[in-house]
Amino acid sequence: MKDGIEVECIYQGKTKDVYRIDENHVLLKFKDDMTGVDGVFDPGANTVGLKMEGAGKTGLRISEYFFKKCIEEGIPTHFVEADIQNTTMKVKDAEMFGKGLEFICRFRAVGSFYRRYGSYCKEGQPLQAFVEVTLKDDKRNDPPITKDGLVELGILTNDEYDIVKEMTKKVANIVGKELDKKGLELYDIKFEFGRDKKSGDIMLIDEISGGNMRVYGKDGEYVNPLELAQHLFS
Repeated sequence: MKDGIEVECIYQGKTKDVYRIDENHVLLKFKDDMTGVDGVFDPGANTVGLKMEGAGKTGLRISEYFFKKCIEEGIPTHFVEADIQNTTMKVKDAEMFGKGLEFICRFRAVGSFYRRYGSYCKEGQPLQAFVEVTLKDDKRNDPPITKDGLVELGILTNDEYDIVKEMTKKVANIVGKELDKKGLELYDIKFEFGRDKKSGDIMLIDEISGGNMRVYGKDGEYVNPLELAQHLFS
């Protein structure tokens, strides 16, 4: 329901539901569900692991903040407007790459990166804005894929990959700089990109919330998604 008008639910996701508004726009309804395993939050997990009251509203507020920062920096996004009270965000309708990709930018060797490559690095070791891509595929546990694989399978062209990789680094650095102002450090963050169905332009989609990143204080203490908002907006 939006402004008294029934809207059609076109997708039910783990942390958001999607509703059709008109030909060119959809409405994202943020939930309090968060990804993780056995009650422990993990931005890289592909299952709902816990529910935190207020997480939906907090995620939307942080997303609005960072989307506006990206727009100020000239980065194309799907963001139109947010309604914090109703935990909804109006966005441009987008076409996903394939069945969906996640671009992860890593500044520290933690999470799945360390689990895979721990023989070659120390946990928490600094990384130079390392970008990796995974397929959104719950049945196959979101497998990583290379640039060559994306091109071979017709999911992205060479040029599209280069564009999105550069956008991933730019947005991650925007987020990282804002967090640094608050005495926080961004360890890693994941994004989604797609094509504007109306213009065909590549743009940043989905959300930019605490549920998509790992953030730590300068003292090395983990900052959960709800605490992140307190730091950002205090």
